[in-house]
Amino acid sequence: MRTQKLVIRFGICLSTIVLLAFLVPTQAFAQDPTEVDTKHYKIEFENDYVRVLRITYGPNENSVMHEHPNAVVIMLTDANTEMTLPDGNKVMDLAKIGEAQWTPAGKHIPKNVGDEKMEAVLVEIKSKP
Repeated sequence: MRTQKLVIRFGICLSTIVLLAFLVPTQAFAQDPTEVDTKHYKIEFENDYVRVLRITYGPNENSVMHEHPNAVVIMLTDANTEMTLPDGNKVMDLAKIGEAQWTPAGKHIPKNVGDEKMEAVLVEIKSKP
């Protein structure tokens, strides 16, 4: 009886560890947006120096936590966005069509809080090859 209880407890502990091993990495670590959010991020061009992404969000659409290296974003539409940072703080940004902005490397959850489609091109700067 005692051995049976130990085997059951061990099985429960092992199952919990295996489950956490699969869940924690997807929640605790930010990821490549082109892998975790293919609806909003498309690779347009890539070489040893840069990766160019087309970003498209419908009204009130948001992404999941992901990260980018240093980059320049060029707005193809006006945009009203909200970025949720890993610490939970939110940063609002209003951008105009044609505007270019430097964006330092970081993790975030972006959301288009506007009533119109938002589209941009993001030029990510890669480390030296």
